[in-house]
Amino acid sequence: MNALLEQILILTSTPVYMIIIGLELLLSNYHHRKLYTWKDTAINVYLMLLNATLDLLFRGVCLVILDYCYRHHIFSFSHAVVYWVMLLLLEDFMYYWLHRFDHEVRLFWAVHVTHHSSDLFNFTVGFRSSVFQPLYRFMYFMPLALMGFKPLDILFIYAATQIWGIFVHTKLINKMGWLEYFLVTPSHHRVHHASNPKYLDKNMGMLLIIWDKMFGTFQPELPEKEYQPIKYGLTKPIEKETPLTIIFHEWIQIWKDVARKDLSFKEKWLYLFGPPGYSHDGSRITSEEMRAEEEGQAASSLQNEPVPVARN
Repeated sequence: MNALLEQILILTSTPVYMIIIGLELLLSNYHHRKLYTWKDTAINVYLMLLNATLDLLFRGVCLVILDYCYRHHIFSFSHAVVYWVMLLLLEDFMYYWLHRFDHEVRLFWAVHVTHHSSDLFNFTVGFRSSVFQPLYRFMYFMPLALMGFKPLDILFIYAATQIWGIFVHTKLINKMGWLEYFLVTPSHHRVHHASNPKYLDKNMGMLLIIWDKMFGTFQPELPEKEYQPIKYGLTKPIEKETPLTIIFHEWIQIWKDVARKDLSFKEKWLYLFGPPGYSHDGSRITSEEMRAEEEGQAASSLQNEPVPVARN
């Protein structure tokens, strides 16, 4: 039944996607804002199709593993409302950690980096998928199956929350009032896609922003008078974008790092499982180091500002 509902969800959301993308395109052209390019949109579609194909091929394996966990579940829910509310909350909670580890562990960042490689921000960037994520995403849902949630229900809720995750990829919606307090909004997600040091690795939630506020990864979008304008994309852009380098450029760099003969086992391990930007010799820096460097520069500039003299 829920497999059918998931298909209905996809079929009904597709025309909505087309409408909002069309409206965003028209409004951006009307206001002379370059939010789209043919090349960037083509890359978004290309990555989406690869991800969807892999997801479809791996769906059977995912369901078998989740079904095994479900058959050994340790809890049962007798009330349908409690079941669905808890599944929504816990699925979003597990996705938060999936997304966070995708940013904080280089091996997973090599998968997720494709989603952040566009220097534009529009609805189609929401489809710029992490191609290989379906190969390990199910591991974060295994605890849900062990807790008594049916595999197809888990996948249905994931698909439903992903729809909201697409809608927050836009620059045309500013703040959303009281929804900013608990939902992931376009404002929150603009921060997530920014390459400015203050914004790196922030706002990891898919549907609810409460997890970021609870676990220290929340950062509001600041007015330009308080902080620099948002710059989208990677801190170091891909040198040459081809269908292969867009997907594998970080994997290639990982291989070069790990294959070095002059590194210890610990250094090789950190190049693989440490934070993106780790380097044994300081030739590259992590997002935390970039943030600290920016804060240090800001503090230094404040100290060097002339002290205003009182006028009588």
